[in-house]
Amino acid sequence: MPQASVETIRLLIVDDIAETRENLRKLLQFESDIEVVGAARTGEEALQMARDTQPDVVLMDINLPDMDGIEVTEAMVREVRHAQIIMLSVQSDTDYLRQSMRAGARDFIAKPPSGDELISSVRRWGERAKEERAKVDRVAVPSGPVGGLAGREGRPEGKGIVVYSAKGGVGCTMLATNLALGLNTEETPTVLVDANMQFGDVSVFLNLQVKNSFVDLAARAEEIDPDLVDEILIRHETGLRILAAPPRPEMAEEIHAEQVRKVLQYLKRAFAYVVVDTGRAMDDVTLAVLDIADLLVAVATPEIPAIKDARLLFDVLAALEFPRDRIFFVLNKMDRKSGITPEAVAENLKRNVDGEIPIDEKAVTASINRGVPLLLGDRSKPPARNILELLATMKQRLLATPAEEVEVRETERPRLFGR
Repeated sequence: MPQASVETIRLLIVDDIAETRENLRKLLQFESDIEVVGAARTGEEALQMARDTQPDVVLMDINLPDMDGIEVTEAMVREVRHAQIIMLSVQSDTDYLRQSMRAGARDFIAKPPSGDELISSVRRWGERAKEERAKVDRVAVPSGPVGGLAGREGRPEGKGIVVYSAKGGVGCTMLATNLALGLNTEETPTVLVDANMQFGDVSVFLNLQVKNSFVDLAARAEEIDPDLVDEILIRHETGLRILAAPPRPEMAEEIHAEQVRKVLQYLKRAFAYVVVDTGRAMDDVTLAVLDIADLLVAVATPEIPAIKDARLLFDVLAALEFPRDRIFFVLNKMDRKSGITPEAVAENLKRNVDGEIPIDEKAVTASINRGVPLLLGDRSKPPARNILELLATMKQRLLATPAEEVEVRETERPRLFGR
């Protein structure tokens, strides 16, 4: 008998109609491996019951009197991390299905469900719940499948490298993809994050098909674990892992700054380097990205508009009290015949130029169109050679970052734009 108790799937039913709750109970009453531990009428009641009974599987109605099932699901997956939610609804709209999955639901079944379909789903997700329950007591530091990071426990947190420019078209994505590839080794596993939520192109630059994206990880920011990260991240043929931008611009609205911060903080515990490509807007999401930056690679080109925007960026960073020595200023597409030299730019901005990449439109355009970054070609020729030189200098700068200073920066940095 004790053995049977251990194998039993604990089930919670959530529906505002008493007859429906009873019909679901009847469908399951003869299944010896399924135990109905509670039946709730409202969202608040469901959350309290879930805390008390710790169910493995929850049958969740999408329409509840106080809060909808999607809201309850979002809260429940945070509070009862092993619980697997099966959404029930008379609505067959694909939008409901998408929202349910974003909230953390595992399955979506039309009402009224058939007995076989319901029981099969409960058993399938009940098994998953047992696996998840076994993880709850583990230390939160990722290991195992994510980047092959066995033994990362006890090591220092990884370094965050953010590539940003206030002006578009200066080569941020090109630089970010190549930097990430250059940093990624067996000893220093690296993840490349596309935080340009509306129009990110990292996957295009690497010729990758996007199945999962930032929005899938952000939706479960409160319960990230190694298996989830391993499922969401895309693996490039070189072994580099990529967190892609959402596939459609409107999906960016589903991602909030706090979710971005938590996702990136987790990735810094999982990887030696987290390289983040960003959009142009200095919004809440970008500010959340800056919060995890150990090095900000500010990119400009030797053109008056780009230099003007760089000056404005440095003013904003000063107001944010972002440490000046954590800014790595790069001039891309450098052509000394243009009349604007790195020395002139440094004098104008009162800031050293830390690195420059020569212009080679033919090589760069071919690289982008083929989806093959420069560092996967001949590294002995510019501009690949220059990127490798940048990497060497950046690593030296990162090694000089005291951990205590990073902690102070993340906790005390002022906020702009209403944050």
